[in-house]
Amino acid sequence: MSHTANWESVDVHLLRVLHALLVECSVSKAARRLNQSQPAVSTALRRLRELTGDPLLVRSKNGMTPTERGATLLEPVKLALSNIESIVVHQSRFDPATTRRVFNIATPDYLNAALLGRIVARMRRIAPCSQVIFHSLGPDQDFTTALEDGDLDVVIGNWPQPPEQLRISPLFDDEVVCLMRADHPLSTRPMTIKHYLDAEHVAPTPYSVGRRGVIDMHLARERLKRNIVAWVPYFNLAPYMLLESDMIFTSPRMLAEHYARLLPLAITRSPIDFPPMNFYLLWHDRTHHAEEARWFREQIVSVSRAYASKPTHATPVMPVRLHGMPMAV
Repeated sequence: MSHTANWESVDVHLLRVLHALLVECSVSKAARRLNQSQPAVSTALRRLRELTGDPLLVRSKNGMTPTERGATLLEPVKLALSNIESIVVHQSRFDPATTRRVFNIATPDYLNAALLGRIVARMRRIAPCSQVIFHSLGPDQDFTTALEDGDLDVVIGNWPQPPEQLRISPLFDDEVVCLMRADHPLSTRPMTIKHYLDAEHVAPTPYSVGRRGVIDMHLARERLKRNIVAWVPYFNLAPYMLLESDMIFTSPRMLAEHYARLLPLAITRSPIDFPPMNFYLLWHDRTHHAEEARWFREQIVSVSRAYASKPTHATPVMPVRLHGMPMAV
């Protein structure tokens, strides 16, 4: 078969499969990324091997790894898909009601799951054929590069210094409160700074080695240090750990209120004047003018600001009972 015939046999589907395989280095992960079956991706890989005359991916101790030929194809394939996307975008106007686009968003795990649920509910109502994939933000994820490469559409964050090269839009501010079990000794009386610092604390593991979280950065600036006795990799583990101990969890109010409705937990005012947590949306210039990406950002901003502006309970001092369980209101 001639080279011309080979290239005439390459379609957008094969390019998308090749890109996913080279990025994921796994047939199963590529299939999930493309929302296709593993047999379909395996069939496409066999076709790609026939067209290129190269294995493209070979087995290694960690799964699969690209061949030299495969590795050189990643950038050209990414560029080709980008060019094809730009042609399609200019030819057809974006319609939320019919779009089958997959939107990718990365969020910290301390963002209230109810808010994410509302974002999905909005998408299901307005863009029922679309999909939303939520990605976690961890210490090993280079979200800036993921935004630049188009692997992510947006990121929700609240770091004190977001990357300067990214676009940003404020979402909402969240108050910092203390969460503890409902019958905790400090749940029924005002907490002093000494009480707070001497108490046992559970805290989230920092996203990177040697880097403090927002709470401990503020305490360090005030020359204060709390007594952390347990670290957890996920915010959502902490509320359950409070039930079996006298530990305190310093948390965004939205997250605290969510778990106080589900578990016998109390929310109290922090004796330390922590600055509010500022949440914002980040995206890259590559998608700034894309109509579908702009529309997706507008949905997130609208839902987030509406959710944050809903009436909240007054800062609790004494726990009361709701639905048969103690709850702070």
